[in-house]
Amino acid sequence: MLSVEDWAEIRRLHKTEGLPIKMIARTLGVSRNTVRAALASEGPPRYVRKPAGSAVDAFEPRIREQLQAFPTMPATVIAERVGWDRGMTVFKERVRELRPAYLPPDPASRTTYEAGELAQFDFWFPDIEIPVGYGQTRTARRLPVMTTVTGYSRWSGGLLIPSRDARDLYAGWWRLLSEQLLGVPKTLVWDGEAAVGRWRARQPELTVDCQAFRGVLGAKVVICKPADPEAKGMLERIHDYLEKSFLPGRTFESPADFNTQLAGFFVKANARKMRVLGCTPGDRVAADRAAMLPLPPVVPEVGWRQTLRLPRDHYVRLDSNDYSVHPAVVGRRIEVHADLDRVWVTCEGAIVADHTRVWAQHQTITDFEHTIAAKHLRHGRADLLRPVADAATGEEVEIRSLGFYDRALGLVDEPAEQEVS
Repeated sequence: MLSVEDWAEIRRLHKTEGLPIKMIARTLGVSRNTVRAALASEGPPRYVRKPAGSAVDAFEPRIREQLQAFPTMPATVIAERVGWDRGMTVFKERVRELRPAYLPPDPASRTTYEAGELAQFDFWFPDIEIPVGYGQTRTARRLPVMTTVTGYSRWSGGLLIPSRDARDLYAGWWRLLSEQLLGVPKTLVWDGEAAVGRWRARQPELTVDCQAFRGVLGAKVVICKPADPEAKGMLERIHDYLEKSFLPGRTFESPADFNTQLAGFFVKANARKMRVLGCTPGDRVAADRAAMLPLPPVVPEVGWRQTLRLPRDHYVRLDSNDYSVHPAVVGRRIEVHADLDRVWVTCEGAIVADHTRVWAQHQTITDFEHTIAAKHLRHGRADLLRPVADAATGEEVEIRSLGFYDRALGLVDEPAEQEVS
């Protein structure tokens, strides 16, 4: 069975590295048909392979002792000293992972990137409060700003999102890629965000959502090691620049106003000359984008999505808020969708609710038409309801009263027909 990680790696090797199917199959140890199926699929496999432990784990403390005493000791000698009598492949891999921690540091060198090679992502938490409507304000800890910067051109961007929840994170991540970067860098770097991945047992571990997301993109995702701020130094400098040059003297009326001002600021920031480049990020971003992977033809599944039966009160809850749904579909299976700006509900392809997403909390959002429809249904006047338009065809779908379905299911008796004399 193919894991989500292998599926994503197959697509990266084919799209980014340009490896043929035969070489990918040999590299990953899978069949060619498995590689072909992974490349032809539009989404990731719906399972996750649970990682197994390694026999070398019990020997690691003694391996560390040998490396601390003599950092360049060959792996074969270490195996003899610690009593390892099994295959050498996994043992050499563990020694290779541990050895850099005991070697003297390399001299400092300047880091350079190729066009389209890398982009860093992280959250910025400015010390501000933003009105979100209904008399509420939210701090940056609850309304984070997702930021990005590319390695080659140093082009930067950012977007305020409703929360750090995985569904909002991936919706914001996709918007940065599709609307601001206009391409997919081959390597995407994150600083240990829980919804993306973390370091575990001395190796990075991506979440299932991240494996699926990067697989659709065909890119590689790298998680920075803990307590290693230098790994994302470009973004740290961008955050410092925003703190000193963007925030002072500004006020914000809403999240939309914040994003509008932030977008305008980045236009100017990307037009300023940088000493490290000798030019502006805008002068190099075209070459950066040309070398990036193209946006995938199939948009990754991001944002909120859930399926349920609409309860009698015809409201659905999303991110602590209740949104009304057309009462004609009470008791039927519906799908609730949401992105950063919009909440909509469908029933068999027809849109039965469409709201602007509210960033305040614990509110009830009601469509006036839904209120009138509920009143008509309670009084048996379903004939006054306006038909709902099908989301795909635009054709109007008939809405019947709930009594019709009760009779169709045999829940009530049909009225007896009167004989004609």
